[in-house]
Amino acid sequence: MRRHLPLNALRAFEASARLLSFTRAGMELRVTQTAISHQVKQLEDLLGASLFRRLPRGLVLTDEGLALLPVLSDTFDRIGAAIDRIEAKGAREVVTVGCVTTFATGWLLQRIDRFKRAHPYIDLRLLTNNNRVDIAGDGLDLALRFGDGSWHGTEAIHLLSAPLSPVCCADAASRLRKPSDLAQEFLLRSYRAEEWPLWFAVAARRVRKSRGRSSTVRLAWPRPLRAASASGWYRSRCLKTSWPQAGSSGRSRPRCRRGRIG
Repeated sequence: MRRHLPLNALRAFEASARLLSFTRAGMELRVTQTAISHQVKQLEDLLGASLFRRLPRGLVLTDEGLALLPVLSDTFDRIGAAIDRIEAKGAREVVTVGCVTTFATGWLLQRIDRFKRAHPYIDLRLLTNNNRVDIAGDGLDLALRFGDGSWHGTEAIHLLSAPLSPVCCADAASRLRKPSDLAQEFLLRSYRAEEWPLWFAVAARRVRKSRGRSSTVRLAWPRPLRAASASGWYRSRCLKTSWPQAGSSGRSRPRCRRGRIG
C-alpha cells in the first residue's frame, strides 16, 4: 500500500523552493502567501526535518530541501507532460479511410492538405488497396469504392460521378474513326465484366462479348481520376475523342460505404 502523500504541501514546497519565495509561490499556485507557508510547515512537521532556513532576506534550502527539490520538480514535470499528451490525443479524432489506389493517387491525395487545414483536430489515416473491403474487419471508418452503391448490408453515399472512357495505344487510335470501330479491336477490361457493355450502350452500338482478362487493365478514369495502367500506357497516348462516356449510365461512381463491399 502506498504511503499517503500530501500533494498540496509538496506542490507548495516545490514552488517555494524553485522560486525561493513564499509570496511568488502563492502567486503561481493562486493561493495566499500565508497558505503556502502553512502547507510547507505541515510538510516539515510530517518529515520531521526543516526544508528551509528562513532568513530576513529570503529563503535558503537546507540539505533536506536540496535533496527533495529535484525529485519533486522532475515528477511534476513528468505528470504535466503525460497529462498534456492525453489531452492532445483526446482532442483529436482518428478517421481511417480505405480507398482504391487509382482514386487515391488521381483525386484524393492532392486534397488531403486542404482537409487537414480545415479540420486540424482530425487525424486522417488512409489505407489503399483494390480488394474486397470488410470495414469492421479492416478497422476502417469508411471506404471509397467505384460502383452503383447496391451493396448488401451497407450504407452508401454518392460522392461524385466518374465517367469511364476507353484508352488505347497510338497504333490502335489510328484505326479508329467511330465508336463501332472498337468492336473490331481486342478489348481488355478489369474484373468488372459490365464495363464494356455499359460503354457501348451509351455509345448506342451493339456490344460484342469482351475477350479481356481480369488481370489486365487498359481502362482509365478521365481527369482528374485518370490513371495509366501498369503496362506502360501514358496519358499522352490516350485516345482523344468526343465519344460518349459511360458515367451517365449510373455505373462507375465512387461511393462511401459502411459494411462489407467489393
